[in-house]
Amino acid sequence: MTAGRTGYYTHRDCWKHEMGAGHPECPARLDAIEDRLLVTGVADALDRRDVPLASLADIELAHDRMYVASLRGMSERLAEEEDAGGPQHAQIDTDTAMNRHTWNAALRAAGAALAATDAVMRGELENAFCSVRPPGHHAEKNKAMGFCFFNNVAIAARYALERHNLKRVAVVDFDVHHGNGTENILAGDPRVLMVGIFQHPFYPFSGDQHPAANMVNVPVPAYTKGMDVRDIVEMMWMPRLEAFKPEMIFVSAGFDAHRDDDMGQLGLTEQDYTWITMRIKDVARRFSKNRIVSCLEGGYMMGPLSRSVEAHLRVLADL
Repeated sequence: MTAGRTGYYTHRDCWKHEMGAGHPECPARLDAIEDRLLVTGVADALDRRDVPLASLADIELAHDRMYVASLRGMSERLAEEEDAGGPQHAQIDTDTAMNRHTWNAALRAAGAALAATDAVMRGELENAFCSVRPPGHHAEKNKAMGFCFFNNVAIAARYALERHNLKRVAVVDFDVHHGNGTENILAGDPRVLMVGIFQHPFYPFSGDQHPAANMVNVPVPAYTKGMDVRDIVEMMWMPRLEAFKPEMIFVSAGFDAHRDDDMGQLGLTEQDYTWITMRIKDVARRFSKNRIVSCLEGGYMMGPLSRSVEAHLRVLADL
């Protein structure tokens, strides 16, 4: 295997999870990304990798055992009820639901982040992108919410610390929504530094109240433009990341802060995602032996989403 390549992790199980007709977090998101990478030729530069199911022991690095068991039980009951002519979906909250395939999809999404972590730590890959769903950064230690069931990035960050014995890892979250689940799981852990920017006030209406010392939360108002976000990254994120010197960086790559994504009201463009990824990559080059694992979070308009993922991957893969 050629060292220094960018891994690409996805699995057909991630297409089978769906939350009902018209739901914005839909399988078509992954189709849009696949199509864009094929048409632009970016797919040819990526090392496409298999995605295992995450083990429950690894999931439980970040989630409460009873919570994991309850999700599994709900999935099994749902399959039985559907086979008996019952409903196809079980509602978790007003905007989060599961079908009989959600359990496996969530295990694949987390499994992708873990497999990517292993490959990057072994030096087989320089960095990796996990094109997976369901997303993860709203999932708390014992709570599914905001389209999320297992917190893929938090699980992988803990895995790098516990299984690979790293001493310092960073999490970068540029989704339009605050990564409340990641904060819930990782707040107060001195081995982790999380830097995030998010629209506020906005769902999930958190992140602005006395965050833990290892959380660099930067709430910004609606209609904040890309150049202002770049200034914030330079002034707020970079000094903390440089002082922390992470040995690996995990990215919650949500692209719903794009100006054309109506899920939020921020003003980022593909060029801003290119620039942010370059800054992350610069930190990784200097402190982390280039080790980055990025996981898809939000992004709900197919054109802006697929173009933004392309921009992100072009930087990761040096294209």
